[in-house]
Amino acid sequence: MPNLPENSSELAHKINDFLEYLEVEKGSSPLTIRNYKHYLNRFIDWLTKEGIRLNLNDINPEVVRQYRVYLSRLTDGKEGTLSRKTQGYHVIALRSLLRWLIKNDFKVMSPDKIDLPKIPERTVKFLAGDQVDRLLNSPSQSTIQGKRDKAILEVLFSTGLRVSELTKLDRDKVDFERREFGIIGKGGKARVVFLSSRACDWLDKYLKFRDDRFKPLFIHHKGKPAPTTSDEKMRLTPRSVQRMIKKYGEKMKLPVDVTPHVLRHSFATDLLMAGADLRSVQEMLGHKNVSTTQIYTHVTHKHLKEVHESFHGRGR
Repeated sequence: MPNLPENSSELAHKINDFLEYLEVEKGSSPLTIRNYKHYLNRFIDWLTKEGIRLNLNDINPEVVRQYRVYLSRLTDGKEGTLSRKTQGYHVIALRSLLRWLIKNDFKVMSPDKIDLPKIPERTVKFLAGDQVDRLLNSPSQSTIQGKRDKAILEVLFSTGLRVSELTKLDRDKVDFERREFGIIGKGGKARVVFLSSRACDWLDKYLKFRDDRFKPLFIHHKGKPAPTTSDEKMRLTPRSVQRMIKKYGEKMKLPVDVTPHVLRHSFATDLLMAGADLRSVQEMLGHKNVSTTQIYTHVTHKHLKEVHESFHGRGR
């Protein structure tokens, strides 16, 4: 974390210490730390603009109430006012800061006095079986890009990987004999990921077609790289994978805006509808808490209702 100027406030210093705690002791990802910094700096900016002192004991329920009113009315560029979800992220960051301060024996407002905003129930977008098949079969096999894209789609549907996890993979980490590999996922959580025989076959075909020295499992294939080109320069980015998947979804005229996360949802719902238990799916997705995995139960409950109506009593 950057050093703060000598005249920085008590609150700014403690936020800096809190961010360092997230980095060093909690092992939070750079993205998480960046987001928390953004949310907490917005709180400082608002306090400064309102002429409120930046001392820890100046954070009280009335100040927080006024700040939340400000957040609810804040416009965010093209998207209008901040969504309730984004407002919630600001509140979570503030509560986390207060919880850390209390843990370190600072006399501050209890985070339990700050309620999280009610957020509409999350809807899960996923592809039905025939839609998955159409998407997976959409890349042409006449080019190495098509072979790579086919392998990517098969691996994503086979594993439920996050796109950031997929793009970090190196080819020497995949055990083709056991059809598995280990990854460090979100929040530093380690897990073993399993490949279907079909995904393994397509991945093997793609790698056998490559004649390069680069370590990344998936690379871009535009032009001939210079001899000095680094591995990281060749590695596909999450954004490029997102664009690729969107392109194939549009090509197949699928009714869902297809993203890597839609394939992750499709992987999870496919497992649950086939009878997998929630805890096992939680482990395969790398969710820290089973409550995160429970968003899929709404989908499977709907599926069970359809089964019930189709087969129980034959409509009596």
